[in-house]
Amino acid sequence: MQTVSAAPMPIPGHIDPVPVTRAITPRADGRVDLVGLSKAELREALATAGLEPKQAKLRAKQIWHWIYNRGATEFSVMTDIAKAQHPWLTERFVIGRPQVVEAQVSADGTRKWLLRSDDGQDFEMVFIPDADRGTLCVSSQVGCTLNCTFCHTGTMRLVRNLTAGEIVGQVMLARDGLGEWPSQPEGRMLTNIVMMGMGEPLYNFDNVRDALSVVMDGDGLALSKRRITLSTSGVVPMMERAGAEIGVNLAVSLHAVTKEVRDEIVPLNRKYGIEELLQACADYPGANNARRITFEYVMLKDKNDSDEDARELVRLLRHYKLPAKVNLIPFNPWPGAAYECSTPERIRSFSNIIFEGGISAPVRTPRGRDIDAACGQLKTAAERKSRAEMDREAEAKMAALG
Repeated sequence: MQTVSAAPMPIPGHIDPVPVTRAITPRADGRVDLVGLSKAELREALATAGLEPKQAKLRAKQIWHWIYNRGATEFSVMTDIAKAQHPWLTERFVIGRPQVVEAQVSADGTRKWLLRSDDGQDFEMVFIPDADRGTLCVSSQVGCTLNCTFCHTGTMRLVRNLTAGEIVGQVMLARDGLGEWPSQPEGRMLTNIVMMGMGEPLYNFDNVRDALSVVMDGDGLALSKRRITLSTSGVVPMMERAGAEIGVNLAVSLHAVTKEVRDEIVPLNRKYGIEELLQACADYPGANNARRITFEYVMLKDKNDSDEDARELVRLLRHYKLPAKVNLIPFNPWPGAAYECSTPERIRSFSNIIFEGGISAPVRTPRGRDIDAACGQLKTAAERKSRAEMDREAEAKMAALG
């Protein structure tokens, strides 16, 4: 049985839920999904199914190439594997993709997919095209536990972590939709990945690390770690480990420069404060002027957008000697939101002060607002079930499978 860690419902006043293990309903056909497995895990899966070790090693290399370089979803297209072995593989394994429940395209070309896992959980991903590149915004969890008050995703409860296969599957599905097989570095539309979708990546560390290892592997998808950015709201204990074990670019959802305001809009600040967070940024492995840390800052009218806030932001970044870039994000409204977006004049003044302080502070152009695909807007529209309901359904399915 495949399991993932999931967090319980947040306890009032408790910011950092202790993960528990929750079973994912196995596939009804009993087959093992190969997407997201490392090369070693793929060899092991084939050997466990009955292949001799030398044959398992050879077949794993061939299958890996077909999955990640050619985008194959069926064993029958693998021409360098004997046709007689195709049925044997098909009976035991699957090359999966998340189910597409809904696909939308914004007037500006942004694409959003509502996806569904094998056990019926919904999550979203977004592709943002630009003239010379395209960025895929990937989810790491079903829901979120952080409760950031300006973020629509934060109004969801956390259901469970996504597996490495479900994370990699988003990239595979986007490549399918963009027609980017066979894999090649030149001429791609999908050039960058940001772990900025639903969820907090550092609360799903192992699966995010394993998924990005597959994505960065030079024999397949081959995206450079310099083209991948992991965003965190400030899970300080995991940041150094992320730099050491994943090594991608770091983005930090800062959004405020005082304890009072950040406690309100990013409740995780009550556990890991601004000073502790910025010190962790200063200690992040690999950060330098060529690989600056990006600080995300959503512009909220009369909340965090004063000239004094801008000057304090410059002071803090200078104090910790951070190689930094600040992304100013106009607040993207959603039904029931308690905030308004800062005026264009206020955002411009804020940006100018930071630029004058010697720090880059571009204003992000909102993308995909008309399909709720902009920053902070992701939230699946599917019906939410209680944890007890989902567990009862899972137990019933397990019983039906015998």
